[in-house]
Amino acid sequence: MTDALVLRDVVKRYGRRGRKALDGLTFRVPRGAIAGLVGPNGAGKTTCFAAAAGFVGVDGGVVDVLGGGPFDAARLAGRLGVLPQDAELPLRHTPRELLTHLGMLQGMTGREARTEADRVLAVVRLTDRARHRIASLSHGMRRRVAVATALLGDPELVLLDEPTAGLDPVEAHALRAALSTIRGERTLVVSSHQLDELERLCDWIVMMQDGRCTREGPLAEVTGRGVFVRWTLSPGEVPLAGLAARLPGHRLALRDDGLDQEAPPGADLDEASRIVVQELLAAGIAVREVRRGQSLERRFVEGAAGAA
Repeated sequence: MTDALVLRDVVKRYGRRGRKALDGLTFRVPRGAIAGLVGPNGAGKTTCFAAAAGFVGVDGGVVDVLGGGPFDAARLAGRLGVLPQDAELPLRHTPRELLTHLGMLQGMTGREARTEADRVLAVVRLTDRARHRIASLSHGMRRRVAVATALLGDPELVLLDEPTAGLDPVEAHALRAALSTIRGERTLVVSSHQLDELERLCDWIVMMQDGRCTREGPLAEVTGRGVFVRWTLSPGEVPLAGLAARLPGHRLALRDDGLDQEAPPGADLDEASRIVVQELLAAGIAVREVRRGQSLERRFVEGAAGAA
């Protein structure tokens, strides 16, 4: 699989003292992935997007967008869509008017631009508000219009900086569902502090700290879904000795409300789970909840603590 976006040893400095916003940043995003860019305030996420989109130049390293090197307006016309973090919209226009205008700036005819405007408004579920002035829309609806501007023209790579900022849970769910519909068809890179949302949406994760990438890879690998299981159990004496005997190489640790299980590399976690259930039921202990992998939030906090 080729990569839609690659940054290698990228450095970006700001100010007289040359503070490094990006300090040797290196990561990749495979084509067709929905990638989550995770990091605290000041980690360099917005600068990373700006460098990829050609908004700012870099002081060192390599930026490769869609396999053709750094951003080039002629090469990437219509192939790269971007939602900046603080995007503002012209309030006196309707969403359809705005999107039609932007489509014509991309070289579409008026008819093509109107058709494309209607398509992306359907993607973000705003067809019924297409002819309402943007000033009359809620904050969440305006944010979805902004996302539509980045999807206009069906670009191969879309960079979304905090697309759900300020949205209520219902609006955030609607936008997440809309973005999920293009999974595998286009590459999305989404920056957000809402790690639970990224965990539900993304299949690839890039973690950043102090302008560097601290971890990257498939979500299942980052969260340990293939090796880690958390069992929440009813009160009772967990048959730890019996489990250890039947699951050699597995790390088993008791918690107040249950059991943590970590499988060795290459283990059949499905078969191991059946064994755990058998042992627990034989001991009269009910399984209240099972979770594979640790949460993205926990993985990120552990990584940030280790980097500190």
